Amino acid sequence: MTPNRRPRSAPNDRELRLWKVGRALTLAFAAAVLVAGGVFYFLVVLLDVQEIGATAKLDAKTLFDLVKLSFGVVAGAGALVALVVAYRRQRVDEAGAHREATRLHTERFSQAVDKLGSDSPAVRLGGVHALAGLADDAPDNSLRQTCIDVLCAYLQLPFTPDPGTDPAHQEEHHRYLAFRKVRHTILRLIGDHYRRPKGTHRSWQGCDLDLTGVTIDGDMDFRGATFCGGTVSFSGATFSGSIVSFDDARFSGGTVSFSGATFSGGIVSFDDARFSGGTVSFSGATFSGGIVSFDDAS
Repeated sequence: MTPNRRPRSAPNDRELRLWKVGRALTLAFAAAVLVAGGVFYFLVVLLDVQEIGATAKLDAKTLFDLVKLSFGVVAGAGALVALVVAYRRQRVDEAGAHREATRLHTERFSQAVDKLGSDSPAVRLGGVHALAGLADDAPDNSLRQTCIDVLCAYLQLPFTPDPGTDPAHQEEHHRYLAFRKVRHTILRLIGDHYRRPKGTHRSWQGCDLDLTGVTIDGDMDFRGATFCGGTVSFSGATFSGSIVSFDDARFSGGTVSFSGATFSGGIVSFDDARFSGGTVSFSGATFSGGIVSFDDAS
């Protein structure tokens, strides 16, 4: 059974909220007329009533110059109206491009999720890489988070345990190893993407990562990864029979939970890791039958 997730809708700030063209032009023209009238009235008062200079008189020539200046202001306002129209057209074009990118993303998303439900481990592996690529190219953070959520949900799905190396179960054993490779690939991709500097292409830093209850039974490399500004959960996860490295990792500005996690039968290293500016919890975690190192951690 595969995760049946749909991409989240785009944030509200991507939606166009523009007045109708007629209303916008009417208001812009009215504003232009008011500005022109205000300028004309101000100049009349300045030259006639305030009498800045002793010879300042409102004669026919001066009045004609003021009229020309007022029409110049109106012409400038007309240019402003044209700018408003051009701005609206640009916003509409950008919104259309975003909708098209979202549509293509949704189609590719559906195809990638379908691959995760395949009976072939190779096809599932292709779906994993397709979803990771979609997360990298997502038009907004909401769609990126959806791809990451699906990959995490796949890791949380129950799986058939290893039947062992008995020749009678050789086919099942090979199938188990193949699907285990798919799960390990997801974890490797997560580590790779969280090592990339925040804000750069292919960086997932700042996104939520839900690995609740996941079994990590293979060597995983999270060295130098940065988990910041989001919620990262390893609650109830099982670290066993493998080497998992969080060496030099950074946990900051968010919530990181290892609550109820089980560390057994392997090596988990937090050497030189930095925990700062957020909440990190190991409450209820179990440490047994393995090695967990926090050498030089802060």
